[in-house]
Amino acid sequence: MNIKSSKELVDEANKEIKVLSAQEIKSSYEKGDITLIDIRDIRELWKEGTIKNSIHIPRGMLEFWLDPQSSYFQEKKIGEIKNIVLFCALGFRSALATKALKEMGFKNVANASGGFDALKNAGLEVVTK
Repeated sequence: MNIKSSKELVDEANKEIKVLSAQEIKSSYEKGDITLIDIRDIRELWKEGTIKNSIHIPRGMLEFWLDPQSSYFQEKKIGEIKNIVLFCALGFRSALATKALKEMGFKNVANASGGFDALKNAGLEVVTK
């Protein structure tokens, strides 16, 4: 059986989506222009923390929590969404998730290049939840 590798899927996704550097994200974050969404597993947040003021939406629930027609829609948790920037540990899962949101019709959605590690190293504040 010949299947695409996860790397191939991520590479293809990154060609179709907007990818922002940690420095670009930091600048927009400091201006309040973006909504950061952490899609990592809850155990990753427990272990490493997350970026201050980010919203945690597990990868497996992302499309459902953001879909107003879904019974899982999380309007109260999400509130007003600005420009969405998704991040995971290194930017691979969030690349696929960004592509999925783009396919759903979200216009202002981007992936954080380098993920949580890059955001942390760029100086965004990390908090524990």
